[in-house]
Amino acid sequence: MADDRKSEGRTTAGADGFTGFDPKSVDAYIVKDPQALTLNLARTVEQLGKAASAWLAPRESGEKSDLMADPVVDMVKTLSKISEYWLSDPRRTLDAQTQLMGSFFSIWTRSLQKINGETVAEPDDGARTDKRFSDADWVANPFFDFLRQAYFVTSDWADRMVREAEGLDDHTKHKAAFYVRQIASAISPSNFVTTNPQLYRETVASSGANLVRGMQMLAEDVIAGKGDLKLRQTDTSKFAIGENIAITPGKVLAQSDVCQVIQYDASTETVLKRPLLICPPWINKFYVLDLNPQKSFIKWAVDQGHTVFVISWVNPDERHANKDWEAYARDGIGFALDTIRQATGEEEVNAIGYCVGGTLLAATLALHAQEGDRRIRSATLFTTQVDFTHAGDLKVFVDDEQIERMEEQMKENGYLDGSKMATAFNMLRASELIWPYFVNNYLKGQEPTAFDLLYWNSDSTRMPAANHSFYLRNCYLHNNLSKGEMVLAGKKISLGDIKIPVYNLATREDHIAPAKSVFLGSRSFGGDVTYVMSGSGHIAGVVNPPDKGKYQFWTGGPVEGEFEDWVKTASETPGSWWPHWHKWIEALDGERVPARKTGGTLNSLEEAPGSYVRARA
Repeated sequence: MADDRKSEGRTTAGADGFTGFDPKSVDAYIVKDPQALTLNLARTVEQLGKAASAWLAPRESGEKSDLMADPVVDMVKTLSKISEYWLSDPRRTLDAQTQLMGSFFSIWTRSLQKINGETVAEPDDGARTDKRFSDADWVANPFFDFLRQAYFVTSDWADRMVREAEGLDDHTKHKAAFYVRQIASAISPSNFVTTNPQLYRETVASSGANLVRGMQMLAEDVIAGKGDLKLRQTDTSKFAIGENIAITPGKVLAQSDVCQVIQYDASTETVLKRPLLICPPWINKFYVLDLNPQKSFIKWAVDQGHTVFVISWVNPDERHANKDWEAYARDGIGFALDTIRQATGEEEVNAIGYCVGGTLLAATLALHAQEGDRRIRSATLFTTQVDFTHAGDLKVFVDDEQIERMEEQMKENGYLDGSKMATAFNMLRASELIWPYFVNNYLKGQEPTAFDLLYWNSDSTRMPAANHSFYLRNCYLHNNLSKGEMVLAGKKISLGDIKIPVYNLATREDHIAPAKSVFLGSRSFGGDVTYVMSGSGHIAGVVNPPDKGKYQFWTGGPVEGEFEDWVKTASETPGSWWPHWHKWIEALDGERVPARKTGGTLNSLEEAPGSYVRARA
């Protein structure tokens, strides 16, 4: 196979760089069957036309009214402010151009030296660890080597232009840096057939059959997305909710307009007296905590003796347009607490909130503190922000102008379409979650493999208009929750009123709820806070079963001073944080009682994981 070639027929690079060019190395790039290639290119264009027709059809019929220009206009306006800084002073302009041209000249000089067989040390451009450039010919072939180096030099130069621009507010620079990364990810030479050695060889070897398959998949994905590209990241046919994913035994005990409440069957003879309520995010689905028995936090918690209840949020439609945060607090968390009391007779509960589910839990606890509701006796927050000062790249999408446009769009149906949020999250890691799949699917023509986490990632949800607008404005835009200015149920709430113990888990590489942001938010609570930082990111750092022996976590003293100082003095422990959390829970109240019958005297509505989670956007 063409993609298995490593260095046969060509001189390869040594540890310190290229050692000469062998003309025979171009053999794999010479078209052997021009007629077959021409025929397949015609078929490729035909399939591309089908994809274009599938994209145009709903727009011509009026089913879709994309505001495609808006994000492009915002990007141009933002980047033009960077350009203004550099072009407003001839000296700065010359300096910027000289930096770039000097780097290109150095690349050209090194390329000539390599062709002449001279030993040339590789620049420290990050390519050696970048998976996009792992093929040997990115270094061994002078043409591709030049493209690779030019790409890294140009990307670094553009990033530096943003960093060094002066006189701009932080939000504008943040947006500019984000847009530059998006552009850099999109124009990478690894994304194009003629500039990617592996793609080029595969296309030549198969006479373009890979492109025919790829464009056929592209057409299928646009049709599946009803006019939008539904980028396939995994083989979804291999998974079925309730059959081989989200299979921990349990029952749906109650249902409201916004959620179902699930209780999971006990697996131990005795259980902790306090039940455990999990409030997941509604931006995606709860079964990330129950992917399979080996990864399931829910099953693991049940096996430790927790009586686990989970809120399964509705996938909303136009009927839920006015469901706001109060509705999710009352008919979600409050409703679940009522269900737990009916099913177990217990008044005291341990609660977990994940991501925005944790933000809602914190706001609800502050409201409960004012109302004298003391049922939740401890709170665990997974990658949860309550202070949005350092909220990461999602803040790029939040300013008055962008929120107003989004609110206008949500008025049409009463919700934000799930594909919009899915795209936003994928854009945060475009080099990992967009372009590799674009290349593999549509240029290599390869079907993606089955992966449960990516199945969950593709199972997006809609957001009610009132809920989403409240969240963006009160949290990301105005940071009202940490300031004590959020109004919920007619009351101005304060996190300082929350006196119960809090276990606040951050993850070191989180790009959605950065560890520094979670650390800062820990200071807002009025009681004892145990801040813990896990290795890895927003999902893998949370879903990290102990028997895998992966990653690590850090614990330290009080959440005081600077985050960087806390990290320097924190103690590192190999492996999962799950047992550490369980010991924390038991230290608060380790009393046990005989295992409970699922539902108690309540009649169940259906088997877990329920019907709400099966509704697709």
